Amino acid sequence: MQSSSDSSTFKLDQRVHSTNDPRRIGTVKYIGPVEGHPGTWVGVDWDNGEAKHDGSLNGVRYFEARSQLSGSFVRAQNLTSGISFIEALYIRYRDQPTQEDEDEMYVLSASNKRVSVQLVGKEKIQDKLSRLEELTGASLFYLGVSNPGSPNEIRNIVPNLKELDLTGNLLSEWKDVGIICEQLPSLAALNLSNNSMSHEIVGLPLLKSIHILVLNNTGINWTQIEVLKDLLPVIEELHLMGNGINAIKTASSSIVHGFDSLRLLNLEENCIAEWNEIVKLSQLRSLEELHLNKNNLNRIFYPDHDTIDKLVGGDESHDQSCIPFQNLRCLLLGGNNIDDLASVDSLNSFPKLIDIRLSENPIADPGRCGIPRFFLVARLAKVEILNGSEVSTRERKESEIRYVRLVMSKLHGNPDEIKQHPRFVELKNFHGIEDERSSVGTTGPQKMASGLLSVTLKSVAPSIGEKPPLTKKLPAATTIGKLKILCETFFKLGSIRPKLFLQEEGSPLPILLDDEMATLMDVGIGNESTVLVDEES
Repeated sequence: MQSSSDSSTFKLDQRVHSTNDPRRIGTVKYIGPVEGHPGTWVGVDWDNGEAKHDGSLNGVRYFEARSQLSGSFVRAQNLTSGISFIEALYIRYRDQPTQEDEDEMYVLSASNKRVSVQLVGKEKIQDKLSRLEELTGASLFYLGVSNPGSPNEIRNIVPNLKELDLTGNLLSEWKDVGIICEQLPSLAALNLSNNSMSHEIVGLPLLKSIHILVLNNTGINWTQIEVLKDLLPVIEELHLMGNGINAIKTASSSIVHGFDSLRLLNLEENCIAEWNEIVKLSQLRSLEELHLNKNNLNRIFYPDHDTIDKLVGGDESHDQSCIPFQNLRCLLLGGNNIDDLASVDSLNSFPKLIDIRLSENPIADPGRCGIPRFFLVARLAKVEILNGSEVSTRERKESEIRYVRLVMSKLHGNPDEIKQHPRFVELKNFHGIEDERSSVGTTGPQKMASGLLSVTLKSVAPSIGEKPPLTKKLPAATTIGKLKILCETFFKLGSIRPKLFLQEEGSPLPILLDDEMATLMDVGIGNESTVLVDEES
């Protein structure tokens, strides 16, 4: 890579990287003298926020950095203004591996010593990659690409490129992106993540072959997306992670229109707090996947036409025949702030929704008074994939039966409880579950045997040692505190205090059972459940 030793090479707001580290990228914010230090300095605001100050030094303000420690002054010879697209391509695919690259190709032996690895067929692979005219996919991430190079250079050298990854380069002008794309008529997938793109979209032509566009961490907002929309006639996937988007701001309508081919929209790790903003996307007819993990949503609902009418304010019309979110099959909501059952139940109203993520929300975290997986499966009638795990036919049946029995146990003292469970009657009838009846014996009323649960207790505590699992018949009303006492007896724990976890099918981690007053039914322990017995640390 070429570096610049003359400060006149740089200009304000230019993207640069450290000469010795192409991943250390920043923006030029100042060029000139620094009081008390000879010569000309370049003030840089670094993307990673790891520098020395906020743009001021010894009480003198030179520029405004994004944070208190993201700015520094650098000599021009220690910065690189970037290289052309083709220069980066040659570095990645034509240059021979350096000794450093060769040194990194090793495995560790049993005695923890490095053993060099010879890549089988390496020469053939390198020969194929060096024939750039045959290349269909190129990854030029973090190579300092700042410009498209000479006219038609890209078209002549890589005419068949279909996939291009330009993550972490120095591109900022959309016209440069346009020049690259115009020379690649077959380009279908473009990744511009971690390039700080200009807010002014000018000089960008119609991108008529782009099906996948990735703009993660580019600083783009929805106003710019509205401009891009008309330049992406066949876009199918649009990724917009980590851009600080907090609103879907449209130019002339309250509802997002267009994007006729868009199947997947990724808005993860943004700042959207109001579900009404997401409702603006409900008229996208082809949308099948909507990724909203790690936003700030605290409730969701299914929008009917009256809701959309209120959203548009009556000043505009929308297609009454268009069912909201009519083709949405996957909705990822992990890592938000959803804490109410009404939001969970509303997911049943989405016509084709079968893949749902609710993990890392208060409502789905039993450790934060949320509900266990079986409870979610039972309430979500159509879900086939929950939190990334398939819901099998067996899991659904067992979850629904456990759920019905749990609700029945709560109805005895509170008949109004049924109002909180819209699927209870349907599931109770579907599985043919009868109300519990009492039988009178010599010692008075007793629950029938149907109230007993078969529970497997499995020891995982190091101090207990390896012991075979125990399967016990326990009343559903047994409390967790009582179960701990029973475990002390079953496993002869002595002074060891047991710590219990429920192991659920489909859940990646077992659920801690720490409410000693809760019953087995309360915490979701059903027939043939497995409880792990650990020890207090």
